[in-house]
Amino acid sequence: MYGALWRVLPGPWWVRLLLLLILIAAAVYALFTWAFPWVDGILNPINVTVDQS
Repeated sequence: MYGALWRVLPGPWWVRLLLLLILIAAAVYALFTWAFPWVDGILNPINVTVDQS
């Protein structure tokens, strides 16, 4: 899969590397902005069921 992505990106290797780093940064930003808060609202890890003695 990564080889196919590398072949689809335009330009010489350094442009491809820069574009790939930008795509990775955008994916990480999207995860921290939308995906992780959405999952946190569903899982709600604050409600702990273990009693402290």
